Formats: sequence, C-alpha cells, structure tokens
Amino acid sequence: MVRYVSQHQLTFWLVTNKSYTLQLQLYQQDDDLPLAEITLDSAQHQEIQLGEQAVVNLLSINFSSPLPLNTLLSYNFTFIDDDLEQSLTELMPELLYSGQQYPNFVIKSDVKQMLHGSCRKPHFDSGDGLVQVDRIIGDSINNAELRPAMLMMSGDQIYADDVAGPMLVAIHQVIDLLGLYSEEWQGTVVSSSDELFASPLCYYQRDRLLPHNKANKAVYDKIFTASKKPIFTSVNAKNHLVTLAEVFAMYLLTWSPVMWRLVDLKSHRVNSDFLATYDVEAQVIERFAEGLTVVSRSLAHIPTYMIFDDHDITDDWNLTRGWEEAAYGHPFSKRIIGNTLIGYWLCQGWGNAPDKFIEFNQKNQNYFGNGEYSEQEQLIDELLAWDQWHYSLATSPKIIVLDTRTQRWRSESNANKPSGLMDWEALSELQQELINQPEVILVSPAPIYGVKVIETIQRIFTFLGLPLMVDAENWMAHSGTANVMLNIFRHYKTPPHFIILSGDVHYSFFYEVTHRFRRNSSRIFQITSSGIKNQFPRGLLNCLERLNRYLYASYSPLNWFTKRRRMKVQVRKPDPDSRKTLVNQSGIGLITLTADEQVVKAELLTANNERVLFHPLNSEAHDD
Repeated sequence: MVRYVSQHQLTFWLVTNKSYTLQLQLYQQDDDLPLAEITLDSAQHQEIQLGEQAVVNLLSINFSSPLPLNTLLSYNFTFIDDDLEQSLTELMPELLYSGQQYPNFVIKSDVKQMLHGSCRKPHFDSGDGLVQVDRIIGDSINNAELRPAMLMMSGDQIYADDVAGPMLVAIHQVIDLLGLYSEEWQGTVVSSSDELFASPLCYYQRDRLLPHNKANKAVYDKIFTASKKPIFTSVNAKNHLVTLAEVFAMYLLTWSPVMWRLVDLKSHRVNSDFLATYDVEAQVIERFAEGLTVVSRSLAHIPTYMIFDDHDITDDWNLTRGWEEAAYGHPFSKRIIGNTLIGYWLCQGWGNAPDKFIEFNQKNQNYFGNGEYSEQEQLIDELLAWDQWHYSLATSPKIIVLDTRTQRWRSESNANKPSGLMDWEALSELQQELINQPEVILVSPAPIYGVKVIETIQRIFTFLGLPLMVDAENWMAHSGTANVMLNIFRHYKTPPHFIILSGDVHYSFFYEVTHRFRRNSSRIFQITSSGIKNQFPRGLLNCLERLNRYLYASYSPLNWFTKRRRMKVQVRKPDPDSRKTLVNQSGIGLITLTADEQVVKAELLTANNERVLFHPLNSEAHDD
C-alpha cells in the first residue's frame, strides 16, 4: 500500500511472512534505468513482528534531491533472504494493470482531484465502493494528469465492533496460518486468547463476555425499564473483536485477497442456532472477498490517507464522559479498546504522518510476542495518551485531517452528556494551522453541518439521558465546540474558502454554506461521502428526509426559530428535477476543484457503476 508521499519522502506499508532485507527500485515514467535504487536500512525500514509468519513493514524513505511532481513514478521491491532474491512483481503479479511492468503512482502538490469516502463494512449487502477506485486508476494508468492526487478514507475503515460470523471464522484461520501471537488479560470469565477461541461463546455470543455498565439514569429506567446497558453499544457486538491477533487479521482480510485464498468458510464450529445467519452472511462475505484483488491493486497505485472514527475502535468510542469512565475503568474493555488502537497505529495511523512516529515506533516495536500482560498494558496506556493522531498535508490547498475522537470537550456537569468532538486546545491548534491560508480542505469524520431533523432527534434523546441510543455525535451537540468552530469560520484571518470532506452517516450529500459576518464572509463546501460499503436504512432515511424538508424549509417557522448563526445553507442536488437531497448508495466520492464559481465539482461513484453528480446551485436554500 502506498501511503504518505512528497517530493522528499515516500512511504509504503506491507506485510511479509518473515523478515527480509528490502531494496527499492524507483523509475521515472518509462525510463529503463532507475531513478533510485536503495537498499533500505533500519531507519528506512521498521519491522514489527506480530506472529511467527507475520511481519509488518513500515517503509519510509527520505530523498535529499526532490522527486519529480506530476510524473508517473514506477516502483518495485526486491526481497532478499540470504542468497534468495524475489521481486514484488514476481510474487504478486496481480498488482499490475494490463501492460504494466511495475506499479506506479504520482506525487501531486496541487490537489485538483481526489477520492474520498468512509464506512466500509464487509458484510453489508452491497457492492464495494473501493472497486471504483481501481476503475479510476485503470483509466489513468499511463496518464499522470488524470490520476487523482490521493485517496482519503475518513473513518470506519474496519468495523471492529460489528463482525460477521464468517469473517470471524476467517480471522481465526488466519491467526492459525500465520501463528499470530496469543495474549492474556484480566477482568472476565476467559483470561486468554486461547480460552476465548475455545469458548462456546466465541461466535455470535461474545456479548455475554463483554463488560456491562450500570449507567442508566432514572428517566431511562422509567421509560425503557432497563437496568444495564453494554459499554460496547454496537447492535452487532456479538462478534466484537477482542485480541490484537483478531484485529490484525481483520486488516489483512479487509485490504488483501492473499489470505482469503487459504481460508475455508465451510470449516467452522458455529453453534447450530446461528447457522442460518452464518450462511446468509457467508454469501455476502464471499462476494466482498472476490473484489479484493482489484482493491489491493488500486491501493498499490495511489497515495492513501486515513483517520479513525468510532468503528475502527468500537461503536460510540468516547461519546460521553460516563462512557469513558466505564470503559477505561474495566481491564477487559480497556484491553479491547487498546488492541483496536494498536491495530490502528500499525495499519493506519503511522502511514499518515510517519515522521511523528519515529521515536514511538523504535520504542515499541519489540512489545509483541512475549505475552506479558504488563507490557501490553503499558503500550495501551501510551497509545491512549497519544495526542498526535491528527495531521496535515503541505499541498495546495492545504489538507488538515481532524482527530475528533481522542481530544474531546468533556462535560463536567453531566457524565451522560455528549462530549464535544474537539476540545478548546485542539480547536485553538486548528485555528493556528488555518491562519492566512487562502483555502483549505478540512477532513472531519463527522459532518460539521448535518441534517437538521436528525440532529433534533439526537438532542431529544440527549435531553432524556439517552445519547447512546441514537449515536448523538455531531458538531452542534456540544455548545462549546460548536461555538468555537463557528467562530473559527468567522475569523478574518482564516480562509474565505473551506472544503469540508466528511463521512460517518451512511448517506451522501453536498451543502454549500455561506457565513455572513461584518469582517469576513466565508464560503464553505461540505461534501459528505458515506458509506463505501454501508447504507442508512432506506425507508427510515426517506421518512427523515421528508420530515426535514417540511419542518426546516426556508419558509418554515421552525427553521426560523432554530437558526444557529447568520448563514445560508444551499443544497447541491443529485437530481435537479427532484426534491431529494440525500444519496443512499454505497460508493466512493470524487471531487474536482474547478476554476469557475462552482469552486468544486463533486460526484459519487457508486458500487453499482453509476456516477451521481451533485449539480451546481439552482436549488433549495434556507437560512440556518
């Protein structure tokens, strides 16, 4: 996988069955002679062994002379083991498009076009939007100008908390095949990975192992007559990943077809009570796996950046102060969260900003394999305290990617009140990054401007003390965060043009927002693309969209009395002749910056091979 790239640095992520000496060959366009040929040293090639036959290779190569921009750069790796040498293209010819000798990518400092999306659930019954990335790259395989600058995935790259039975079976077979390390923990009826895998509760019944939190308030008890609520609130938490080996195997099975070739989904010990569910899920999972060959090929041809949202760790991660106190106060739930965060660090976070992690990686690369409880807990504590998951890219426009999960503005008055997505210190740091920029692409996992009727429902449940029931996570749910963010938009030194890329909600839409202030009138383009392989319940979304249209239209008194600030929100519709504003299809977003008054063109490339254009403004608008 190609990760962070610039003129002075190339970053790759790959997994091998053992430790190798690696040599990089880099070519410019069709040149026969390499632009660079480098045998990687330990500073350029960090290895972290997670199993007897599983080594994560974190490759970060610096160049003193700048690499060419807007040019096809082809690459190959040679794997050296004593006297045996094998090349990447010999080992994995499926990474090549027709007629290619080597995979290639392009370094672009000017972002004129990029792909983005979020929420990729393998067992959701739809096509996979990442397959469309392969088609876009295939159309530009010999044309640097047509190649998008990057792929940005803005959350829920995996669903650690929502795992199909067949996927969990495949995960356990991968653990055995690669000899992924076992571990021990405290605080539950099973205390090791071996005991968990042998337990009759291993498949579809893990909710009976998960810790519960007596955190419900009197209102909840009176209305819903419940006494307990799980810390892990995903509806499908019955197969929640627990061990680091499970998390790592999930990443391999989500991004690559290699291990699927060795998996047999018919070989399992799922309880007969769940066989009907298993068989239905297996059909969807098999179709997902069939698409991974072209997905992995595309990821070898485009710089890819990521940021977590909740499902990469667990549903409702850090939603409220009460959630945090319950989850981190129990050793088993803390271990589960810690393991998924380790997986994020190794498989996602490092590749976004490798220089941030140099010392951290060196310090922690030998933590694995000895099964020591205290050492794994120490690593988890360090990751939970890490506050550098956010990052920015020195492109034009500058790209700033927000961490909306670990630096939250927690409520001091009410433990069950939703936390602000970013605290005052993090927002102040953001404002410093924005000052004097002409325009910025801001990546926020959750939309900053949401669908009003849905946000209203979330506020009602929050008032009743039930934010966990409706995923009450939006920028406006916490007045402190909302006010600071809106003040940032009004500041006269922050950019007049913002492009906000978001996901999370499992439907796609395009809002154009104009803030009208005395000192600055900012124009904001929010493009939400969600999900890559997930959708909102269709009937419910249609109902909510109709309610939103009637209750919050520009002529509606309700809309007048619920204005947040002086702003105009306009909708770019997927069909100018329809009243619908939301697209409920799996796919990947494609944005193109334009030189006209539109500023940005946005499309959704659906998993059904359709291109949905969000049409230029001539649409409904209302003062929000």
